[in-house]
Amino acid sequence: MAKKQKRKNGNGGPAESQKSPAGNAVDIRSFLYVGGRDCQVAHLREIASTYGAELIHHDGGLREAVSRIDTVLPSVDCVFCPIDCISHDACLRVKTGCKKFGKTFIPLRNGSKSSLERALQTMKERNDERRTS
Repeated sequence: MAKKQKRKNGNGGPAESQKSPAGNAVDIRSFLYVGGRDCQVAHLREIASTYGAELIHHDGGLREAVSRIDTVLPSVDCVFCPIDCISHDACLRVKTGCKKFGKTFIPLRNGSKSSLERALQTMKERNDERRTS
């Protein structure tokens, strides 16, 4: 509870000082994150917001129907999947859905926070390079 209050007051430590949406903006407004660990979703959303994006999470079929992926895909810009924390069925559904709707599919090595952050940072750098070229 104290950590949440500190963040609201602007005393959130390193994460708060790194947060600059204009400087970290990625050309995606929202993305689907399929799989991963439920306990990390809040942290992943925070990372996404530092890049100016909204994370929409699907648990990969543990409690949510895999068919829900098809309804969410048209509304997102891309999809991230940690390949170590997702069912084969959900991964296949995501890959075929991405082809169908023309969405970018980005497999992540694992479900860690740093894996998502590296992928978002790479996307930001590529977007910056395209703008300067």
